[in-house]
Amino acid sequence: MMQKAAFIEKKFVVNFIFVTSLFLMWGVLHSMSDVLNKYFQGALNVSKSQSGLIQLSVFGAYFVMSIPAGYFLKKFGYKPGVLLGLALFAVGTFLFVPAANAGSFGFFRIALFVMGCGMATLETVAHPFAAALGDQRTSDRRINFSQSFNALGATAGPFIASWFLFRVTAGNGTDLTSVKYLYVSIGGVLTLLIVAFLFLRVPVLNDPHVAVAEVDPDAVNVDVAPSKKLYQHKHFVWAVVAQFFNVAAQAGTWAFFINYGHEVMGFSNLSAGRYMSIFMAMMMMGRFAGTYLMKFIAPNKLLACFALGSIIMCLIVTQKLGWSSYIALMMINFFFSIMFPTIFSLGLKNLGGHTQQASSFISMGVVGGAFFPLIMGQIANHDVAKAYYLPIICYVVIFLFGYKLYKVKH
Repeated sequence: MMQKAAFIEKKFVVNFIFVTSLFLMWGVLHSMSDVLNKYFQGALNVSKSQSGLIQLSVFGAYFVMSIPAGYFLKKFGYKPGVLLGLALFAVGTFLFVPAANAGSFGFFRIALFVMGCGMATLETVAHPFAAALGDQRTSDRRINFSQSFNALGATAGPFIASWFLFRVTAGNGTDLTSVKYLYVSIGGVLTLLIVAFLFLRVPVLNDPHVAVAEVDPDAVNVDVAPSKKLYQHKHFVWAVVAQFFNVAAQAGTWAFFINYGHEVMGFSNLSAGRYMSIFMAMMMMGRFAGTYLMKFIAPNKLLACFALGSIIMCLIVTQKLGWSSYIALMMINFFFSIMFPTIFSLGLKNLGGHTQQASSFISMGVVGGAFFPLIMGQIANHDVAKAYYLPIICYVVIFLFGYKLYKVKH
């Protein structure tokens, strides 16, 4: 009789808590960058399309750093990989001080790029790390659970950033003192995390994509010693493509959320920033709901259903139907919730020794978020609601991945 796979074993609980804290931390910082879009439009007098360069700086770092981070992970292991990511992350936050002193948008973009390198390293390490803390058959649920706390961080990020940046100037001033205080405080928290990880004992971990075969030799999607090269695993290649379009849609949707609230709904910048916290809370709810539903529904099927939900919500958003469209905009984040971790987990299936390298390539797919806000920004300069037609293209690709292209071929 096949042994039931545990969600997490007792010996891995402490490590799992620490890894999940990383998801929380970069969730806070990612969503803060979307508040910076609106803040810099006023404080540094940049247009919507120019503010999209913030996402180019952050997500472009994924393209540069993900592959080196993968090699670093393979050579040195999970703990050194986490420490490298946190160090780069902290350096990026502290660079906000000279950037604010110079009042330079270009300097801020350098700081954001360094932060992005830290995020890319952490994402490359944290996903396979969470997957390795137990059985492959529950890796989808573990990654989605950790990503739920990423969504919690993304919920808190806009509230924290809006309180720091908009409560005094309403986003119309040019004083950059608040942004310095905000990011130095975060840098201090990251420094404490570095110290904590230095004392963390990481047990010897088996590759869960191999170890499951020892429990259930007839398990689906198991290949103990894959003979194919990484690029010959079609489900992995399509996962990279799907992740590119997924993060493209996410970055564009998030980047202009405050603009939609301000221009279409008539909210103040501060109010729109606070609604963004509710927007991010929808993603957290979606991830907890998705983690539960995956006990009964195959992850790929749930992914396809959520992609269809996103397409419908985008169509409603573009119509500018008042609160109906605004609620639909919120719901995009609910349906987006499971996409990143589920694409990641499905792409890593059956890769055995290729798993860590594959993780870096799927992380590199995040570069989609570097370009899409720029394209959406060109349309948003004229009509921010119409810009939400563009993510539909991305969700069609994700639907196809969940419907068919996820399949592992031996």
